[in-house]
Amino acid sequence: MLSFITFALAAQVSLTFAATVQKRSVAYYNPTVNGGSMLDDAGNGLGEPLNVIISGLSSPEVLTYNGFYNFAQAIGFSEECLGFHLGGPQSANLGDGNGPVNQTTELRYDYGSTGLGTCLESLIGGNHLRLYVQNGTEADSGALFLAVSQEENLSESHTIVPDGYDIGRLAAAATGTTSINGVTYSTTAQNVTGLLAAGSAGVNHGQLVFALIEIVRILIRLPIHQALRPMGSRRFLPSKYNDLSLNYRIFLLGSP
Repeated sequence: MLSFITFALAAQVSLTFAATVQKRSVAYYNPTVNGGSMLDDAGNGLGEPLNVIISGLSSPEVLTYNGFYNFAQAIGFSEECLGFHLGGPQSANLGDGNGPVNQTTELRYDYGSTGLGTCLESLIGGNHLRLYVQNGTEADSGALFLAVSQEENLSESHTIVPDGYDIGRLAAAATGTTSINGVTYSTTAQNVTGLLAAGSAGVNHGQLVFALIEIVRILIRLPIHQALRPMGSRRFLPSKYNDLSLNYRIFLLGSP
């Protein structure tokens, strides 16, 4: 009887996880086809390019919040210093039927310290990214759209360095093999054109951008039961920035 109950519980857990993390069949959908944009909305009539797409063909565990955050730490990004954020959230319309949705999270380069390294980034500048999820009913690829850039230091109000969007794009598209918390990733990247126009039209801070988007595919190279231990399987929920009662961050006056 005990073995039967154990089997039944294991089966229930497996089915619950399968319903939570599913293999996708498309890398991404072009947001502009269905009224979306490859620029987010910075709130001033301009936007930052969504210059990196984590493919929906990545290992499905990577397309959860915990899974992506674990990978992000492997390439040097962590959550913001003590939960503080300068400026308000930015939104993006990914053409998936959800309309404009605030960023799910913002991560900063941690300079080798997942604890306090992002505090240093907030002071001296560096790479940072905003994350949006394409998961609406009209285009549910599960792909993660990132607005990545390299910014100036705090005294410069975190404006973008020259060519900062393209510098950030290359940093977030780190390829090869990386490992952290017992999980090993194999990452490939491909440049695509035709999604974003080259130039500075509509681009925040008046920056020139190339017409290149990095499509990044991340595969977990460990037995799945090992990879799940540190990451869990929590799917992306609506942005925490959409509900002020859940927003533990304090937004200070200043440039985003």
